[in-house]
Amino acid sequence: MRIYKDWVGLKDKYKDIVVGLGNFDGIHLGHQRLIGDLVAKSQAVGGTPTVFTFVPHPLAVLNPQGAPPLILPPDVKRNMFAELGVEVLLWIPFTLEFARLSPEDFIKHVLHDQLGVRAVIVGYNYTFGHMGRGTPELLKEYGEKLGFDVVVLQPVSIEGQPVSSTLIRSLLADGEISEARKYLGYSPVIEGTVVYGERRGSTLGFPTANIEVEHNLLVPANGVYSVKVDIDGQTLGGVANIGVKPTFHGNTFIRTIEVHLLDFCGDLYGKLIRVYFIRRLRNEKRFNSAGELIEQIQRDIHEARIDSTGAGC
Repeated sequence: MRIYKDWVGLKDKYKDIVVGLGNFDGIHLGHQRLIGDLVAKSQAVGGTPTVFTFVPHPLAVLNPQGAPPLILPPDVKRNMFAELGVEVLLWIPFTLEFARLSPEDFIKHVLHDQLGVRAVIVGYNYTFGHMGRGTPELLKEYGEKLGFDVVVLQPVSIEGQPVSSTLIRSLLADGEISEARKYLGYSPVIEGTVVYGERRGSTLGFPTANIEVEHNLLVPANGVYSVKVDIDGQTLGGVANIGVKPTFHGNTFIRTIEVHLLDFCGDLYGKLIRVYFIRRLRNEKRFNSAGELIEQIQRDIHEARIDSTGAGC
């Protein structure tokens, strides 16, 4: 997959571009269907499956306080596009200048003049251009004038519930991992760097990796989770604790993310790791003693082994 930060002259590099437009926040099952149709349409016309999306999320520029947290880390998102068959990713920096571009100018000057699109695929509720005035209907109108197809996809529903990024964010914020996975089509994931912590886990006999993530990444609700961790090309089982460590910190509200890896020995500091959430084991709680906490951690590890056999050192 080739990645570009602008669109100038791409029609001269790629034949019959078929482009999907959207934020693709989370690349959930609805997005996956759109991309699947995008790839199929490209194959049918001998064209190039392309995604046009923005970084950061437009609301992070237009209304920073109202911008939603990201469901997927950017690196994971790019990898998923490639795995789904996207050959060209337009990863466009969103700016106030771009936000002032009218829907009509976006269609004429970007989609037609610079990309030379053969077809455009969007979701039923997609909006674009200045003040979000662009609609799928406007795309169809201009497609007929300029000679490209427009495909508008209806919502994908699971058990009668339309799939949406808003729904998924709400589920993750409540720690509903299994429900979120139904709509994502994969296990929720975060990515971060292992940093130095209090090393309290080691004193209890359960060393943990303290993970620092980007501030705009959505982290599931406080609690204890069964997880799988990708690190240095291997996948390990583990137990993740998200919260404020009430047994030791009392009323503090400093939130941390810690992962105990099953059957692992080695130095993780400074490494970038990905944590996939399998299921929520329990809420975070305050224990009366370190001994009670140790007993509970042992039970958590036993539960996590149900989900993963682990791996040796």
